[in-house]
Parts: sequence; C-alpha cells; structure tokens
Amino acid sequence: MMRRMTLPRPSPSRRAPLIGLTLDHEPGGPGQFSRYPFHALRENYLTAVSDAGGMPVCLGYDCDAEALMARLDGLIVTGGAFDVDPALYGEPSHPMTSPRPTRTAAELALLRAALAQGKPVLGICGGMQLLAVEAGGTLIQHLPEEQPGDLQHEQPNPRHEPGHDVEIVPGTKLAQIVGADRMAVNSSHHQAVRDPGSARICARAPDGTIEAIELEGPGFAIGVQWHPEFSLDPGDRRLYAALVETAR
Repeated sequence: MMRRMTLPRPSPSRRAPLIGLTLDHEPGGPGQFSRYPFHALRENYLTAVSDAGGMPVCLGYDCDAEALMARLDGLIVTGGAFDVDPALYGEPSHPMTSPRPTRTAAELALLRAALAQGKPVLGICGGMQLLAVEAGGTLIQHLPEEQPGDLQHEQPNPRHEPGHDVEIVPGTKLAQIVGADRMAVNSSHHQAVRDPGSARICARAPDGTIEAIELEGPGFAIGVQWHPEFSLDPGDRRLYAALVETAR
C-alpha cells in the first residue's frame, strides 16, 4: 500500500492561509443573476478551501497580479465553460474552441506571479490546461475527434458523481499526497493536455488521456483535469489539505 503524506489537522489557533481563486465572468442580462456584468464561482470551490483550513479569496480581473500575489499565500486557477486561447500555444482555433481572452490573460498573469514568488498553485480543469501551456505544452482542442471510444470525458451522469477512475503515476508529488495508485474522479471537459511541456504527467485516464500534471522542483504546482472540490475521492481532500499546508 502506498504511503501518503501525513498532514496536520487544521487548527483554529493557526493562521489560515489566504488562497486566491480565479473567477468566471458573465455579461449579465434579463433573467440572469444581474442585468450587468458579474463574476461567478461555484460555492464548493470556496468551501473546499475552508474545509482544508484555508481562507478563500475571490479574484477579479482588474488587478496588479504581482502585487496581489504578494498578499496571498496560494492560488487556485479554476475551470469553467471556456477554453484556453490556442494562440498561446501556436495553433489556429478549432470550431469547437471557445476562448475567453480577458479571463485567460488575467489568470496567466496571476499564475506567472505565483510561480515567480514560489507560491503554491493548484490548476483545476481549465486551470490545469493553462498550467500545461505555461510549461510550454499544447492542448487537444476537441477530444472526441482525436480520442473516440467508450470513455466519455463529458460524463452523462451528474458532476457530483464519479465518471471514471484515473491511475496515479508512482513517485510523483500527487501520488505522495493522495496516498493511492487510483482515484475515482468526475469528468467535464472536451479539451485535454496533448503535450505537458516541461511539466510531469502524474495521472492518466483508462484511455490514456492526461489527467494530472505537476511542475518539477521543490514547490507545489499541480494541475488536475477533474474537479476535486466535489470531494468524490479521499484523495481530493488530501490534495486541498496539501495546498493549504504548503501555503502556511
């Protein structure tokens, strides 16, 4: 049985690290939350940080990324119903690709500032894909065309249920954190990492799709293709706990 990292339980007497979370953006309109433009983020992104002993901080787009990261202890680049602009990895856009350049520019600035300052980073879904691109990698722009098969990465069942398992690569930081060689995960993506660049692959789906990456070195910079904020597997909580503990 693989040994996992032993992490202390969150204590009210210990300072809660400030963990920044990137936000989605909607234009607003009749019948929506607001008639005017608004930011949004699913609640469980924040509660997963709080449950791990951190203090979640929502981040807008109009800020000095370096100054903001200097006041934060860690960063989560979240996912959403959009795609990283293929121009960032030198490819034309596929008809099914839906970039949000303003969001990606803000997230990329925050990601670069966090890495430069040695702050821990967790990339989730699209956040993992951005981490791969920043590491010099490329993406599969529409997975069903290149990886047809029985495994559906846009799972038909609800996202609060597992869609498939992933195999964790032994000897990786992720393996040390989750303490297992397999995890049950949800799946909600039509793009995937093709080439992780200088990042290391640390998990794959049964069909070979890259499901997690990490940057080499002593720091914490991990990306996962699934949504660990749903806490479907014990490894999900361990991942958040490791992020918060590293941020202390």
